[in-house]
This record gives sequence, C-alpha cells and structure tokens, in this order.
Amino acid sequence: MSRRVSVTVVAAGLVLAVGMAVGGCGGGAEEKADASGKESARPTPVRPPSKELVEWVGGMCESTATLEDVRRDSAADLKEIRNTAEGGSSAQLLATSYLSRTPLAVEDAESALKELGPSGVPAADRLLDALLKKVSGVVAALDDVSPSAAFDDAEGSATDVDKLVQSLTPPQPDLPAPAKKDPRLAAAYERAKQCTPGWKPDKGAEETASPAPDPTGPLPRAKDGTNTGACSDGECEILVTRPVRITANGLTVNVSVMNESVTFMTASSIMNLGGQGGVAKFGDDLKATVVAQNEDGAVLEFTTP
Repeated sequence: MSRRVSVTVVAAGLVLAVGMAVGGCGGGAEEKADASGKESARPTPVRPPSKELVEWVGGMCESTATLEDVRRDSAADLKEIRNTAEGGSSAQLLATSYLSRTPLAVEDAESALKELGPSGVPAADRLLDALLKKVSGVVAALDDVSPSAAFDDAEGSATDVDKLVQSLTPPQPDLPAPAKKDPRLAAAYERAKQCTPGWKPDKGAEETASPAPDPTGPLPRAKDGTNTGACSDGECEILVTRPVRITANGLTVNVSVMNESVTFMTASSIMNLGGQGGVAKFGDDLKATVVAQNEDGAVLEFTTP
C-alpha cells in the first residue's frame, strides 16, 4: 500500500517538473519574439537637413509668397484703373504706371528663383524648374508690352498684363507634396521660417539694411503747395497726391504717384522712379527730383539743368 502511494507521488512530481520546463521554454520564446518585434518596428533615424537645404526651401517659400503679392497688387491696380471715371487721362496715367512697374516686379521674382540653384532633391528641383519656366515665360511676354499702350486702351492693356500676372501660380502639387515623401525635405520645410503659414517679408528690416531714406514719416511742406502753375518757368516744388499734368519750361509732363513709385510721362518718354531720391531728366529742358514720398503722395522739385 505505501509503495503504491510513493510511486504515484514520484510520477506526479515528474509530470509537474516536465510541465514547468515546457512552460518556461515557451515563455522565453514569446519574450524573444516580442523583443524582436519591437526592434523591427523602431523608426530609422532621420539626419537633420543641411543649412543649405533649409535656405533653399525657405527661398522657394519666399518666392511663392512674393508672386502671391504680385498677383494681389496687380488685381488691385486693375480694379482701380477700371473704376477710374470714363477711362480718361487719369486712367491712362494709372495704367501707364502699372505697365511700367509690373514687369519689374516679375523680373525680380525671376532673379530670385534663378539664384536658388539646385537643391539636390530631384522632386524639389523639378518643382523649381517648372515654376521658373512659367515666370520666365511671363517675363518674355511682358517685354513686348509698352507703357505707351495705355494711351490707346488703358483698361485693355492693363487687363492683358494682369492676365499674364495671374497665371503666376505655383505648379501643382506644390512644395509640401514632395516634402511628405522625403524626410530631409520635410525637416527643412519645418525649419524654414518663410514656410510658416502667413509669413511675410520683414519690410522693416529691409528698410534698416537699405541706405534709402525712410519714407514712412510725414511729407515736408512743399514750397508751392499743390499749385502746378508755379512750375511754368521750370522752377518749383509741389505736392502731388493724385495724377496731374504739369507744364514746366515749355514741356508737358503727366505725373502719377502710386504705391512706392512716381511715374513721369511726356509725349516721347515714360520714366518710373522708385520713390524718394529719384531723379528724372528730360533732355536739356527739365529735371524732376522726388524730394519725399509716402503713402499719401510725393513732394517733387522741378528745375532746369
């Protein structure tokens, strides 16, 4: 009786020991599988983008923002030209100024894109090439536009130019699309401040870095006020806040002040000055100097050479 009991106990002990051994081996295999699974799911580290790539991406975003500003300003100018009563001489002056300065803005955008060069990311470089091709095409078309076209058809000539300008939209898909597929490009896009939604160039910083006078202060008092008749002898200093026609020293000059430029137009010439400090010479008959300019108008000095 006791012998049978002892055999049974020994057998049970062997079964328990074997079960623990099997269970222990199984648990170890699962732990290794879990560990292996975690290691395989770990993402591959992404190298930080180079400084050059961040600057390139920032330049692309800045160029896109600049073209957006050019399109917006063009649409606003065209609206003003269309709203000018009966399309008379005022409309012609506004259109002449618009046709003079708009090509310059597009050329500046083209130059900025050319300065970027290749990024080293094929998808991004294809995007740059497509945008540059579009901008260069508009620059070439605007080369054939003469500001004098405003005399024949102020609204029509401005409409044609605005149509070209409005075509300057980024190729689709634009920069965020390739950035989603390239980790380095995505990191550069994240770091470039120009790619932040709503970013605009710091005009205050640009004015500080530029030697040009600050045009934001009040205009000085013009010696002859708004009396254009004082210019008849070729010597005067007047305030211009709207398109005017001035006869000075026998030469008739149409003058318009718009945004940050002053346009002088005679029967044989058109000159567009970038604002304060600019000088326009009309042969040996007359010289005009922009004494000061702000959003309200400009103080102009006319003299005989």
